[in-house]
Amino acid sequence: MPYANNGGVRIHFQVEGEGPALVLLHGFTESVQDWYQAGYVEALKSDYRLILIDARGHGASDKPHDPDAYALNRRVADVVAVLDALKIAKALFWGYSMGGWIGFGTAKYAQERFRALVIGGQHPYARSMEPLRQVVRRGIAEGGEAFVAGMEEMFGPESAVRKQRLRSADLKAYLALAQDRPGVEDTLEAMPMPCCLYAGSMDPVYPEVEKCSRRMRRVTFFSLRGLGHCEAYARSEFVLPRITKFLKTVDPW
Repeated sequence: MPYANNGGVRIHFQVEGEGPALVLLHGFTESVQDWYQAGYVEALKSDYRLILIDARGHGASDKPHDPDAYALNRRVADVVAVLDALKIAKALFWGYSMGGWIGFGTAKYAQERFRALVIGGQHPYARSMEPLRQVVRRGIAEGGEAFVAGMEEMFGPESAVRKQRLRSADLKAYLALAQDRPGVEDTLEAMPMPCCLYAGSMDPVYPEVEKCSRRMRRVTFFSLRGLGHCEAYARSEFVLPRITKFLKTVDPW
């Protein structure tokens, strides 16, 4: 497996396809595999060199148990470390949910490395993650089945494959990374790169996503009517046409 090293933390990545570099960064509890399973890789790899990254704490990347290891600047530096390992000076970026929050972080800490940002199901405002920590603590105390049950209560039914992954997750790493998120909205009005923001209309974060889009200069915003947070990722057939249209307006090199 290919890895990049960021301060002693190994970050797993995979590369698919040919063309302009496009980073794909998943949400909480997910991994590079979810981009495959939802159909994104097959749809995009003929036009882009896809850089799929396992965020620290997930997949085949290292999983520190120290909350300080999950500061936003370190998570952004993980993405930069992968680009450096591949000798890519600039890339397109697409992140969903947690990956989208890291996307906002790239605008604060490494904007010179990204030509455009696609951010789904996420906003840049401060956010308490206590409800998520409660689910993880329940899993640590009661076991993997309790964690699966808590995730389904919060996000809806999980597939058999996802349930198996959740049962075997490093919950202490999840607890460490589920820290309250500081706001990074001070970057919005000065972000130089074109951005595409989207969210399901039934996603609890939808109002904040729409709000922040009104503060950005070079932004395309769309909603996915009737879809919740997880559906707005899983239903790639609704997402991909809008995103590929946006990406075609961006200078990819």
